[in-house]
Amino acid sequence: MSKTIRLTMAQALTRFLAAQKTEIGGAKVPIFGGVWAIFGHGNVAGVGEALYQVRDELPTFRAHNEQAMAHAAIAYAKANFRRRFMAATTSIGPGALNMVTAAALAHVNRLPVLLLPGDVFANRLPDPVLQQAEDFSDGTASVNDCFRPVSRYFDRITRPEQIIPALNRAMQVLTDPAECGPVTLSLCQDVQAEAYDYPESLFAERVWVPRQTRPDRRELAAAVAALKGAKRPLVIAGGGVLYSQASDELAKLAQGAGIPVCETQGGKSSLPDDHPLNMAAVGVTGTSAANRLAEEADVVLAVGTRLQDFTTGSWALFKNAGRTIIGLNVQAFDAGKHWALPLVADAAEGLTELSTALKGWKAPTAWTDNAIKGKTEWQAAAAKVTASTNAAYPSDAQVIGAVQRAMGSDVTLLHAAGGLPGELHKLWQAGDPGSYHAEYGFSTMGYEIAGGLGAKMAKPDREVVVMIGDGSYLMLNSEIATSVMLGLKLTIVLLDNRGYGCINRLQMATGGANFNNLLKDARHEVMPDVDFAAHAASLGAISEKVASIAELETALAKAKKNSKTTVLVIDTDPLVSTKAGGHWWDVAVPEVSSRQEVNAARKAYEEKRQMQSIGE
Repeated sequence: MSKTIRLTMAQALTRFLAAQKTEIGGAKVPIFGGVWAIFGHGNVAGVGEALYQVRDELPTFRAHNEQAMAHAAIAYAKANFRRRFMAATTSIGPGALNMVTAAALAHVNRLPVLLLPGDVFANRLPDPVLQQAEDFSDGTASVNDCFRPVSRYFDRITRPEQIIPALNRAMQVLTDPAECGPVTLSLCQDVQAEAYDYPESLFAERVWVPRQTRPDRRELAAAVAALKGAKRPLVIAGGGVLYSQASDELAKLAQGAGIPVCETQGGKSSLPDDHPLNMAAVGVTGTSAANRLAEEADVVLAVGTRLQDFTTGSWALFKNAGRTIIGLNVQAFDAGKHWALPLVADAAEGLTELSTALKGWKAPTAWTDNAIKGKTEWQAAAAKVTASTNAAYPSDAQVIGAVQRAMGSDVTLLHAAGGLPGELHKLWQAGDPGSYHAEYGFSTMGYEIAGGLGAKMAKPDREVVVMIGDGSYLMLNSEIATSVMLGLKLTIVLLDNRGYGCINRLQMATGGANFNNLLKDARHEVMPDVDFAAHAASLGAISEKVASIAELETALAKAKKNSKTTVLVIDTDPLVSTKAGGHWWDVAVPEVSSRQEVNAARKAYEEKRQMQSIGE
């Protein structure tokens, strides 16, 4: 008969989390980097007391916003290539619901995070409890059901013993490369405090390592045959290359077979920017070098990418009618998209076997040489738009150039939504794997500063540079204070274009009038004039408003030497974006409008839609 120990459900949960390990670089380390917690009546007595008991083995971190702390946890997992991750716990009601957006972010980006929202009373005796939303037709429903569509695994714990199978399933999902994503365990607040005789074996140390699936021999043979028959092959590197830590294998394939490589937002930094066969960004925000090849390619090896519309130019980018797509992906759902030849495998294992099978075969020299020539031409175009300027309102590209010159490629550059992802994807010169950290799967405004905090927690010895617009900053800036409190230095470059400049440009491009995006075009009695530097200083950061690109470079040099979070603010032009590179993106334009500009945009839109090849 197995030995048992009597614990509350919450105590069993936290003891279990503290006992889970992984191996990194031959060393055994805790797989959970800690737990983010904002306590309330739905978790303070149960989970809060349990976390206190294991605070030395499983550290608890306090944040200022539930969505932000979940963003930080997700960024931590991304920066660790999904090898380690974190948990986040909240009270019931608004605290729990604040994490739903973050759950969706993790779901879309295939990133592991354990969400532990408090829930209503399982016994229903005090119903309706404070912050409980009642469903008139379903007595079992709570607001936490909102997590269901954005969780890879969801469970509501209504009895203390249910946590045993739930934790096993949670760990399977969090550590499985194919299933990976957010897990939500909804913890009824009375059950958190209920005791049960748990088997001691539940708390035994367990080491979890990611599964590395090798390809099916028939799928591999089909992929090899397609590549050997290619005259214009191209590799698209997605985030799966980084999560599999397959950069060396990718470089070996590219060099051995002479195949040019381009990168998605999630896959950027799979190869260093200066690799001769790295054509850099592809798609809507792509370089001219990459997109020209994508248009002509007859075989596209898509590695670890879910092929979203920004990568494929809304499926109008690949113009070779006879093209073949090979989907090398650990998840069969992604591997078979758009009638691709599936090659279901871990990226490193799949690339290794492809390299072996292709040994002695090379792409036509003219194709490889043409790719390298195109890269040189793109680099010249990029250098022009990122060059220093004396303009009163520099472009985003010119700010990027300043950050690159001042900070180099040996930093982790982090960003998310707005106009910056488009400019950074094509213009930032990334260094080692993971040095480019983009959240562009869900494109979540407000991820930037919290994400920077999570990335810094994952890599405390690395300089983390966050680039953010004024719109995102105003949405979610509270974790500046957390970074100062925890002694985790970030360098934040805030580009103030006085509104939502990216969407304003999109509005204009689709024939719309300037309306409700830039502050001057929104309903107002008084124009806002936010002193961002003063605000950041009030949160404990070092801050400075700079007046030029030259001043920004000087301030960045000083920021390198600072010991705590530094925020540098610069005014930018909301209307300018880089014209070089890029590709059409499908944004539906109204069929009927009283405005001639919209009608003209609709006509152009219908012409562009003819390029799409969905279903082929």
